[in-house]
Amino acid sequence: MLRGRRNEREALDRQLERVRAGQSSVQVLRGQPGVGKTALLDYVAERAADCRVARIAGVESEMELAFAGLHLLCAPMLDGLEGLPSPQRNALQVAFGMQEGDAPDRFLVGLAVLSLLAEAAEAEPLVCLVDDVQWLDRATAQTLTFVARRLLAERIAMVFAVREPTDITELSGLPGLVVGGLSDGDARVLLASAIPGRLDERVRDQIVAETRGNPLALLELPRGMTPAELAGGFGLTDPRPLASRVEETFMHRVRALPAETQRLLLVAAAEPVGDATLLWRAAESLGLRGDAGKPAEEAGLIDLGIRVRFRHPLVRSAAYRAGHFRDRQEVHRALAEATDPETDPDRRAWHRAQAASGPDEAVADELERSADRAQARGGTAAAAAFLAHAAELTPDPEQRGRRALAAAQAKFDAADSDEALALLATAELTPLDELQRAGLERLRAEIVFARTRGSEAPGLLLDAARRLEPLDAALARETHLEATAAAMYAGRLGGKPGVREAAQAAQAAPAAPQPPRAIDLLLDGLATRFAEGYPAGVPPLRTALDSFRHVEGLTARDARWLWLACRMAQDLWDDELWYELATRGLRLARDTGALRVLPIAATYRASLHVHAGAFGAASSLVEEANAIIRATGMAPLKFASMMLAGWRGNEAEALELFEPARPEATARGEGLGLGVLEWATALLYNGNGRYAEALAAAQRGCEEDDDGLFAWTLVELIEAGVRSGATDAASAALDRLSARTQASGTDWALGIEASSRALLSNGPDTEPLYREAVERLERSRGVVHLARAQLLYGEWLRRENRRVDAREQLRAAYERFEQIGAEAFAERARRELVATGETAPRRTVETRDVLTPQEAQIARMASDRQTNPEIGATLFISPRTVEYHLRKVFTKLDISSRKELQRALAGIPDADKVATP
Repeated sequence: MLRGRRNEREALDRQLERVRAGQSSVQVLRGQPGVGKTALLDYVAERAADCRVARIAGVESEMELAFAGLHLLCAPMLDGLEGLPSPQRNALQVAFGMQEGDAPDRFLVGLAVLSLLAEAAEAEPLVCLVDDVQWLDRATAQTLTFVARRLLAERIAMVFAVREPTDITELSGLPGLVVGGLSDGDARVLLASAIPGRLDERVRDQIVAETRGNPLALLELPRGMTPAELAGGFGLTDPRPLASRVEETFMHRVRALPAETQRLLLVAAAEPVGDATLLWRAAESLGLRGDAGKPAEEAGLIDLGIRVRFRHPLVRSAAYRAGHFRDRQEVHRALAEATDPETDPDRRAWHRAQAASGPDEAVADELERSADRAQARGGTAAAAAFLAHAAELTPDPEQRGRRALAAAQAKFDAADSDEALALLATAELTPLDELQRAGLERLRAEIVFARTRGSEAPGLLLDAARRLEPLDAALARETHLEATAAAMYAGRLGGKPGVREAAQAAQAAPAAPQPPRAIDLLLDGLATRFAEGYPAGVPPLRTALDSFRHVEGLTARDARWLWLACRMAQDLWDDELWYELATRGLRLARDTGALRVLPIAATYRASLHVHAGAFGAASSLVEEANAIIRATGMAPLKFASMMLAGWRGNEAEALELFEPARPEATARGEGLGLGVLEWATALLYNGNGRYAEALAAAQRGCEEDDDGLFAWTLVELIEAGVRSGATDAASAALDRLSARTQASGTDWALGIEASSRALLSNGPDTEPLYREAVERLERSRGVVHLARAQLLYGEWLRRENRRVDAREQLRAAYERFEQIGAEAFAERARRELVATGETAPRRTVETRDVLTPQEAQIARMASDRQTNPEIGATLFISPRTVEYHLRKVFTKLDISSRKELQRALAGIPDADKVATP
């Protein structure tokens, strides 16, 4: 199987060399079934004789058991658990069912595995081989790819093998190697080894072409052909996919074995763990003899050693498919009886479910308990699968409806909206009560909102909210909150109900319970804001957002609305509250493994990083959010990436992002996306000095005053209007802006207003306004806005022929913009600075960035006397990677110890602004 493969072997050898040299390495082998991925993993294992090798393979029937694959990989290293920090140790022990506890933080489990592997690699290099990733349980796949993305300075190599085509998106972005077929020459040699006697050359060439050099197909397909077919080529016209044809060949070979051997192979195929003791215990209960497997071993189909291992996953699936339905049921029943109900209750429940011949309440109840255990371990996807099975096996229609609804909710929480909709269709056919039917409508509307964030969702959610009002007032109010949020997203493209209608409906909803929950206060604040106007909404919104400050006191239902609280903190121009809510919201989403909420939380935290001038940290969070969105099929979130592109000012890169966003948002009916797009476009053009284009974009963005980033767009309209001679439009925009900034009263709001007012001022009040803007923005987190105010002030001073004073402001603006990477504004500041007579060369990336955002972040945490494990736990990296970054920091800052960090960091602008994500 490894004939040829020189390029692949050399790439894997280089990977091992890097690990031996103390560096991490990750590789994903992609290819069709039978192309040789497993053989390449065997090659790595053989070449890594001087390393510790940990190896697992996904099994299709294990996909529903949360952390099953991860437990197999980590089991030999669990003696290192005691060396982990207690939160990590507890999270991993709960995930593996070693102790009771609340559902563990998914990211904490990932960090625990990273720490466990890193600790094992301290003694000797560690090579982790993961085969058939497409069949790993989702929790394992997510955890291992989490670890792979955070490897840097650990002596760990990870090699994944995944079948193509696949919908496994967790691997996206990892280094990959496509494993193709053998060359024609190597394929002919391999084919000759599989067929005794002479083979017609034309038939040989046809087989090589049909198999595309797939080694397994070359070895197996000819075995299913008669000599006449081999002679004339008549067996080569099968149109089915290659994998299906190879599996069919294996099935013929299985069915040619003695009946007792076939039965044993069926037991082995149905037992996914490869536990030989369990296999033989079940075989004995079925009356199978100890030598029943010998013919299959002699045929090279299976290895019945200490662990049971099929020659190839296609052999397993062929052996299972070869069994009749009743035989499969009997085998699963035997395996259930052989499985210890105390040590492995979930696998026992799964086997009982497969053995059920019809509805069975006892089995359904057992599956529901397994779902509870999976949920407690943080296995949301596994819990959903158990509940779905339980619903299928429930005889009582009312109970079936209840379980189907619970399964649909769990599927939705696991970001599997297609399966959730299918389960809702099942529930709809059962005798649901009014509350359950209202809940079904609500969940269906939530799915629509999650998938599109468009114009259809507000009406569906509002209907569900009204239906819930007489049945469950608290749930009705939360649904009104969802309807209002959906209407905000739909914006100008939403039609009716719009955000004002949704707010008015919320005002007419049942009163909040006493004491009110955080979400009740948020609903009341939003209803006032959109029904009665911005100034009226500021006080109740402030009260609502303050209730979200204390995350520990929030219920799980409250906490999922932190993202909307962040959005309204932006609306109130309160960046301290924005920072607090966004930071805690992201942490909570990670702690709970809430994949539906995490991308939104990451987006708002990333946008705050942009506001604070930490573009690198923002970019990292945007990538993390996008990876989850791709993996779950959620509607795209472009806010932070557009904000980042607008401030960076690279016109070609920004327009590449912006241009497809308009038709995409329009197709979804997401008016908020259009509003954000117009603001980002206006910002981009203002930064590049293209004021006419900026004015046009800003005017489009301000067509709806409750759409997108209306107030931020007014700021762009004012500058573009002043620069392009449209002072009347700019003055009108200032009046509208002032109504909001005065109601807000924060330094950020009033600083922005002062700077905008100064642009329109020609008298003695101009300079005091610019000074006020700079002073107020210095007290905010808005590094980008401070630099821009200094740029505007410096431009005005130069035009007043006060060159010396202008240089001070322009130099400060230029240095800030250069340091954070705002290219267009930096170039504007540079040109102005040159016009004052000062030399200001364009800086390269190397001279601009003394420390990367992550290096600055780690350096600041180290200067605050945090240990490497503490820093690693916060940033989800290993202590060894922290050490690696600190060595680079020491080199760049020309220091030799942590004691010198505070002094060295004091000379780096805004190093303290790089906040923990």
